[in-house]
Amino acid sequence: MVIYLNKVNINWNELGFNYMKTDYSYVSYWKDGKWDEGNLVTENKICISESSSALHYGQQCFEGLKAYRTKDGSIQLFRPDENAKRMIRSAHRILMPEVPVEKFIEAVMRVVKANETYVPPYGTGATLYVRPYLIGVGDNIGVKPAPEYLFGVFCMPVGPYFKGGMIPVNFSVSGYDRAAPYGTGAAKVGGNYAGSLMPHQEAVNNGYADCIYLDPMTHKKIEEVGAANFFGITNNNEFVTPASPSILPSITKYSLMYLAENYLDLKVKESDVYIDKLDEFIEAGACGTAAVITPIGGIFYNDKLHIFHSETEVGPVTKKLYETLTGIQFGEVEAPEGWIYKVE
Repeated sequence: MVIYLNKVNINWNELGFNYMKTDYSYVSYWKDGKWDEGNLVTENKICISESSSALHYGQQCFEGLKAYRTKDGSIQLFRPDENAKRMIRSAHRILMPEVPVEKFIEAVMRVVKANETYVPPYGTGATLYVRPYLIGVGDNIGVKPAPEYLFGVFCMPVGPYFKGGMIPVNFSVSGYDRAAPYGTGAAKVGGNYAGSLMPHQEAVNNGYADCIYLDPMTHKKIEEVGAANFFGITNNNEFVTPASPSILPSITKYSLMYLAENYLDLKVKESDVYIDKLDEFIEAGACGTAAVITPIGGIFYNDKLHIFHSETEVGPVTKKLYETLTGIQFGEVEAPEGWIYKVE
């Protein structure tokens, strides 16, 4: 399906996860203790001081969410209030002013509405990815909070993560730590991702999709899978996911926990997940905004590949969770109250 929009030739079926300039983005500035009203702009460049704390001291955070085209042609967002709350927690952690929930949602709504022709058609599996960000700007060379801040939102159409259907992939356990104990692991800040680039590349070079990080204190418990959260399904119908103060609290994970308990009648718990007790799980997956769920075929640890359900087929519980959540996001399955925001 090829559609021509605003002189842009978009083949919805060939979209990957790549940057594409759309017509409008949003920018708002914080100065003298308050936010301005914010505006839609057509320029995709921002101008900041060369001494901005975002550049030198990593004072920045971001979010990621999607807009979905439903069967009736309308557009909806999935739990943007939770992204707003998480950005507030990230901002608090590194001493940035919070973006109020209402302002965050309004900015996202305005950007999606202004770029609605870029929201992919229903049935393609493609979506409009939305990236809000908050950075410290202004003249500042000392190690201290910035004097000014910029809150921005931009978007682009992206393709479905699994173009040929869900296929399990294998992961290896990394010897690196994703975050320090009591550090910024629970905040969605860029530094966490910068530190993950080398471990990820090493895993890919060794033939794995990504790496698994163990807890930084003992290196005995699973924390995160690349840039996603881990979950496992036990043989007694439990949905288990790690509990740790250094894990980024995934909105997708908490949504899956609710669905597992209330839609699939599974027992749900957050607890320690020991790397030497993988035999407890018959299925496993990584979850996050991009893929929703990435089925884990196997985990390589201590010179051995532990296989879960299969290296070639998705487990039945994982498949049902994926279908239920994506069904809600695209308007095919009734959502729990408050999860869906219509873009009017």
